[in-house]
This record gives sequence, C-alpha cells and structure tokens, in this order.
Amino acid sequence: MTRIAVAPGVVHWPGRLAPAEQAALLAELRAVARKAPFFQPRMPKTGKPFSVRMTNCGPLGWVSDERGYRYQPLHPETGEPWPLMPAPLLALWEELAGYPHPPEACLVNFYAAGAKMGLHQDRDEQEFDAPVLSVSLGDAALFRIGGTERGGKTVSLKLASGDVLLFGGEARLAYHGIDRILAGSSTLLPEGGRINLTLRRVTKPAG
Repeated sequence: MTRIAVAPGVVHWPGRLAPAEQAALLAELRAVARKAPFFQPRMPKTGKPFSVRMTNCGPLGWVSDERGYRYQPLHPETGEPWPLMPAPLLALWEELAGYPHPPEACLVNFYAAGAKMGLHQDRDEQEFDAPVLSVSLGDAALFRIGGTERGGKTVSLKLASGDVLLFGGEARLAYHGIDRILAGSSTLLPEGGRINLTLRRVTKPAG
C-alpha cells in the first residue's frame, strides 16, 4: 500500500480501495441515498446553492442553509435520522485515522462534471484532535490544500477513484478545495461524476 506524505499532517494513499471494494462501497452508498436522498446545500445568508449535491450517514450530518453551517441528527428535508455509516468506512477510519474514537459524520458529496468547491476550512466540529479522512469514488478531481491562513501557498494533487486522503495535526484546519472534476476519467459511476466521502469526529469524547 503506497503512502505519500503530501505535507505535514497530509497523507495520500493512491488506489487504497481496489475496484471491487469501490463497487461494493458504491452499492452501500446507493442504499444510504435511498434512505437519505441527496439534497442541495445553500450558502448561509444568501441562500445561493452549492454546485455539489450531498447527503450524510452516521449519527450526525452536516447541513448548510440560510441559518448557517451545522451538524444535526436529522435529514433537513425528510426529518429522518441519517442512515448508519457503512462498515468498510468505519474499518478504514480505525486503520488509518490514528484516533481512538469512531467518526460521527460521513459527508457524501456528489460532484457533477462542472462542480467545484472553493478553498475552505472544516471548522464546524468541536473536536480538532481527530483528522478528516477522505475517500474518492468515480471521476478524478484536482484537489488543492494549503495552510491554516487564507492566501498562503497551496499544493495540488489528483485524487482518483479509490484514493484515500487524510489531513490532521497541524493540517487539520488547512484550507482546501476542489478546483475541477476530470470528467470521463472513471467508469465507476455510470452517470459520471465524483463522490467524495469525508469522515469526521464532531464532538469531544466524554472524559
């Protein structure tokens, strides 16, 4: 298993999930989406829609609308609890995260061909000692990550289907984003596009 140290606190495992593992995980995510349909998050205050569609699994899910960014236990449209996190994701976290407590949220973002995500920090959590673990499925994406100050130097890398990326420690609050999707670079999703999973610990463990 190839392990690449991209920057302090940032680790990339290219092709960590084999094609069969990717297909099996995709089937589990389709089951998740049947229970918790994809929705369009919106920017706080302005209500402008994101270019990605998303859903969540796990005890908590991340949502964004005119009221702000937050985690909550219920789907914003159905009012139902989020589905359980697939076991392969929990196993991946246990193996790679280097953190003794389970993740509480898995964000499932779908990027169509023209979608992108501007540079941002993941800072809506209470627990920053836990890393963020990211899994890529489908079309490759050009990912960019920098430091903890906006406008600093950034590093770009291509994240392909089956790749896993972790950022934690001094990179936990690093600015990062998706510049573009490389349409047609994978056949995993028949409709094309990219699914990105980010596993996060939200609350501080008791004690």
